[in-house]
Amino acid sequence: MHSLQPITALGGTEAQIDVIGDVTISECPDWSLTSISARLGAEKTIATVFKKALGIAFPKPMLSGTKDDITAFWTGPDQCIVEAPYTTHETLAATLATSLKTKASVTEQSDGWVRFDLEGADCFATLERSCAVDVQVMPVGGVTRTILEHLGCFVLRRSDHHFSIYGPRSSAGSLHHALVTAARSVLAQK
Repeated sequence: MHSLQPITALGGTEAQIDVIGDVTISECPDWSLTSISARLGAEKTIATVFKKALGIAFPKPMLSGTKDDITAFWTGPDQCIVEAPYTTHETLAATLATSLKTKASVTEQSDGWVRFDLEGADCFATLERSCAVDVQVMPVGGVTRTILEHLGCFVLRRSDHHFSIYGPRSSAGSLHHALVTAARSVLAQK
């Protein structure tokens, strides 16, 4: 019998949390992720079926929506990613595939992405040093795709001083290093 231990994207048995000045960078491994893409011919009906399945609207371009502990964020035309706590939604992809039937292609994404949350007063300055997104004007619930450390990432604004960064799990170390380096640069400028 195998005795395997789950590890985070950064290789730890627990999520890594870095506090640097007025910003906290947290690895967030406990999220179930599922991509949804409207199938050809279902672009006009996906919103209705999606809302019936999840109770939230299909996200409009560059926005997200949340109900209870489920968030859906826009990733492209007629596409989104749905996130929910892994402990309560381990089978999110299978559940959505059943609910959305022939209207959407549904793909499990949990192990393909890494999520880092940035919280605190210096999260703006940290992100401004990391990517070409004007995070100061980004609305709460806004999402955009950008390049961060040569990696295609999504930036999601959750509240006034709370952002989530989604990047490729295979590059978690590089993404984490870029965020930590930017936060240290902000601290050094104070």
